[in-house]
Amino acid sequence: MMLRIKRVPTVVSNYQKEEGEEGSRRGGGCGRNCLRNCCLQGARLPLYTFKKVDRIATDVPEHGKSEPPVSFLNSLLLGEWEERMQRGLFRYDVTTCETKVIPGSHGFIAQLNEGRHLKKRPTEFRIDKVLQPFDENKFNFTKVGQEEMLFQFGESEDGEGQFLTDATIDPENSPSVVAINVSPIEYGHVLLIPRVLDCLPQRIDRDSFLLALHMAAEAGDPYFRLGYNSLGAFATINHLHFQAYYLTMPFPIEKASTKQIATLDNGVKISELMNYPVRGLIFEGGNALQDLSNTVSDACICLQENNIPYNVLIADCGNRIFVLPQCYAEKQALGEVSSELLDTQVNPAVWEISGHMVLKRKKDYEDASEENAWRLLAEVSLSEERFQEVNALIFEAIYYSGNGSGADSENVLEDANAKHKSTEQVNAINETSHSAMVTGSQGCIVLQ
Repeated sequence: MMLRIKRVPTVVSNYQKEEGEEGSRRGGGCGRNCLRNCCLQGARLPLYTFKKVDRIATDVPEHGKSEPPVSFLNSLLLGEWEERMQRGLFRYDVTTCETKVIPGSHGFIAQLNEGRHLKKRPTEFRIDKVLQPFDENKFNFTKVGQEEMLFQFGESEDGEGQFLTDATIDPENSPSVVAINVSPIEYGHVLLIPRVLDCLPQRIDRDSFLLALHMAAEAGDPYFRLGYNSLGAFATINHLHFQAYYLTMPFPIEKASTKQIATLDNGVKISELMNYPVRGLIFEGGNALQDLSNTVSDACICLQENNIPYNVLIADCGNRIFVLPQCYAEKQALGEVSSELLDTQVNPAVWEISGHMVLKRKKDYEDASEENAWRLLAEVSLSEERFQEVNALIFEAIYYSGNGSGADSENVLEDANAKHKSTEQVNAINETSHSAMVTGSQGCIVLQ
């Protein structure tokens, strides 16, 4: 059975059109100064290159303790973003949106963002396949006008970071770019699009995730977070991208208590979220930045290949990463979400799951309560049983990738094997949850 839901897509670019309108103006160049062959010749864009680092700074100031120093990347990003705002490229002024902290112990944040609510027909999204091939006929970021692009972002070739105010866009060496989101949730809301011209589908790989971690580390600001939504977890566009913005207060998920469940031989610590409505894993530490990046990206690849929708939050300048498998869209497609929750039109993606509730109706904003936020997010979360089965798949993938090799990881796997269900039972539940097992898997170990 194919699972689909209808939802109004978020417009992230002024060039994003209804399905079917794309291509109607072809012939003789598109006239939009885009990133496709028709407009790319001679195109130029500022270039920011970073020096490759082995470790992220660990002396990041705690939220509210002191203001972090403003990095060059922050100054560049916000300067370019504000220039686009002055040019009128955004669909609304996000700085006028009302925001409040909802009373309660968790400190959920509510924003009234009526500008995001489109008077536009809902689009049907297939939500039962996390991995879908790239479709050049649908909207993608090569169709965005170059004025929405802020700068190219990549690793320095000579080992030294630099900034060029004017650099060629090389189609033979596809650049990663930072672009505005024309429907911003917060100040400085941007998109990081790895190797934009390679037209990669929305799926994490090791290189793209490392790039996102480098952006967090370069910004060096705990109030600047990056997020990722997979297909089936409210990604709108099947073209690889991360989102990022500034919010000068801690997210509730960052304050939630945790329970450490493993330390890998590469120094990465893995914990479970506790006393939070959405179950998830936290990854931090590592002997080197690449250790943390590889471990998390291998976990994400495992979820993708097992057809499990998920969201990722990159916090604390890249030092803490939250991986959050979810099932809200699946429940919605199966008719298991109440009409009361559906009427809010809140699509619980990475920001909402992290505790920043973007509300589109004044009534929902005025009635916002910790109880209402918890009730919505509880529908997003996997059950405890399913979450532990998913953990088993993740730990197995990490172990067999070599990131968790060694006695400590073997003990984690053996403990899981001794406590929990057999591979056959896990497979059976995966099948009923529309999840395809990884081919060549050597068995599943469930953690609790």
